[in-house]
Amino acid sequence: MYGGDEVSAIVIDLGSHTCKAGYAGEDAPKAVFPSVVGSTDQTDVDDATSKCKLHVGSQALGFRRDHMEVLSPFKDGIVSDWDMVDSIWNHAFKECLLIDPKEHPMLLAEPSSNSQQQRERTAELIFEKYNVPALFLAKNAVLTSFASGRATSLVVDGGGGSTIIAPVHDGYVLQKAVASSPIGGELLTDCLLKSLESKGVMIKPRYSFKRKEIQLGVCQTVDLDFPSTTESYRLYSQRVIASDIKECVCRAPDTPYDESSYSNIPMTPYELPDGQTIEIGADRFKIPDILFNPSLIQTIPGMENFVEIAPNARGLPQMAIESINKCDVDIRRELYSSILLAGGTASMQQLKERLEKDLLEESPQAARVKVLASGNATERRFSVWIGGSILASLGSFQQTWFSKSEYEEHGVSYVQRKCP
Repeated sequence: MYGGDEVSAIVIDLGSHTCKAGYAGEDAPKAVFPSVVGSTDQTDVDDATSKCKLHVGSQALGFRRDHMEVLSPFKDGIVSDWDMVDSIWNHAFKECLLIDPKEHPMLLAEPSSNSQQQRERTAELIFEKYNVPALFLAKNAVLTSFASGRATSLVVDGGGGSTIIAPVHDGYVLQKAVASSPIGGELLTDCLLKSLESKGVMIKPRYSFKRKEIQLGVCQTVDLDFPSTTESYRLYSQRVIASDIKECVCRAPDTPYDESSYSNIPMTPYELPDGQTIEIGADRFKIPDILFNPSLIQTIPGMENFVEIAPNARGLPQMAIESINKCDVDIRRELYSSILLAGGTASMQQLKERLEKDLLEESPQAARVKVLASGNATERRFSVWIGGSILASLGSFQQTWFSKSEYEEHGVSYVQRKCP
């Protein structure tokens, strides 16, 4: 048992799009930065080994370097490259929170579908490399549920890489009923990017031009040429801009999207970093509607190959009902009446209203459907982190930590018993 009450725990939620880190007991994470890593090969002159230098954090990634590739540590929502995860954690401890990990217990959020092997690897890295005094691994869905003060709920977590729907009962995820789909915020951003490109709008990445003021209030854009910029970095820089466009103008339509009824929708202007103003019309509604109707992807030029990746992608309402129906019949009613939205994609405008409307149409008559989402966008985006912050600062939680002494005594597989 670990009894370290006097130092505050550190809570880290490493998502597929952003990493959130901060102190338990606070109401928002101190550090939020992209969970992709820039990697440059550095060939030493004296010995011919090339080792990668990893650049982490929004600032390091915002700086264009020759031959820098932007890579993600995740593959299909599961960690595939542990060196990158290590560098992301290191950045969070050393550069963002400025702490010594030896002195603070750690609460890490993990995907609801994490395998035993993944958890053991995480525990091993945290204890062996960082010498953390105590650790706890908590499931994303459970933390979201705690953040809204419930022990039982259906959590719809719309993240960057995927959308995962997980029923939580009395603080445990019902593993057999978890439903997931590869449609997440990053896919929507890509769809928007492709759709704009097909209309002739080329998004210039931030590094590819500089703006000069020729006279008061009039700017001239000068294109710069960097031939050795990698394709992945160019795409990353464009996605940063496209993702901002998406967050500013997109909203879920009240009714399923069809070309004819949205063809004469009023346009919304958006000013790109290079000064040109673009008008966005039907795409404002079409892109978010992909969450409800994945087959729309085929109508977007350049995204046709998506069908091979996910032939069985289903809309949010179908996934939610499917997930509830896999649960015990006694708790279905309670799940219908507390559906929680979490994650950046789920905080899109009007998404809550649309999901509730679709579920009301498709759910059984007896069910009282209630979709709950925090009115505060920050809370919705960071609900997993906030749940972790609440949990790790509870007095009654202090005896459930998996301590370093237990790790040394029982070995790494003990994590399965300590963190259910």
